[in-house]
Amino acid sequence: MRQTDGDAVRASPTAKLTWASARRTLLIAGLVGVFLSFVGAFGSGGMPFLPRTLFMVAIAWIGAGLGMIAFRTVGRLGWGGGRRLVQAAIAAALMTPPMTLVVWGSTQFVPHGAAALAQLPGYLGVTFVMCQSMTLFAVFMSLRAEPPAPAAASPAPPRFLERLPLKLRGGELWAVESEDHYLRLHTSKGQDLILLRLADAVAELDGIEGMQVHRSWWVARGAIEDARRGDGRATLTLKDGSEVPVSRTYAKALREKGWI
Repeated sequence: MRQTDGDAVRASPTAKLTWASARRTLLIAGLVGVFLSFVGAFGSGGMPFLPRTLFMVAIAWIGAGLGMIAFRTVGRLGWGGGRRLVQAAIAAALMTPPMTLVVWGSTQFVPHGAAALAQLPGYLGVTFVMCQSMTLFAVFMSLRAEPPAPAAASPAPPRFLERLPLKLRGGELWAVESEDHYLRLHTSKGQDLILLRLADAVAELDGIEGMQVHRSWWVARGAIEDARRGDGRATLTLKDGSEVPVSRTYAKALREKGWI
């Protein structure tokens, strides 16, 4: 009976009731009212068809209003754990007592169809079944009308990968080594040189788990095969066999991350 963004089964308890969902609910209720008129429900068979239809549609719209209020209340209270169909069943149970009074009271306006007060409990069961059926149907139709949630956009790849020579693209980037004004790229597809400063490369490598370990080296975490210490220094061995020195400037950060 209400429409929200996001999951088609779970709804935010604070989602707003939209005009679209309200119109859809009233339309469904109106069709139910026409059906009740055709079958002459609640002893209304003796009434002329047009007044009977208007009468039944009005009752159905009252039920729709009670249903939307009940459903909104259930959502605000967080009942049903955000599951729309469970919330609908709870809302239908809440609206059953007042709707029973409406249905029973409506018989007082039907010629020769007024129900006695003693018959009121009998209307409770029938009204409960109707409320459950109509509320669940309305919510089901609302779920079908909701557009699917947009797929989450994939994060953009690190800018640095666009600099890889064609023969290295598609491979894993293991390390970037500074050689004068060039950078040697260590990848799962081999090595190659590009013209760039290491500082600029590090800035463009955001998105790949790795870090600078020496003034001349940036290393990807997944490329490290072995790490050893000796003579107060640490050395990393990469998957391609390259040995990377770890300077004291970066050693503390590597220890904190558990790399060495």
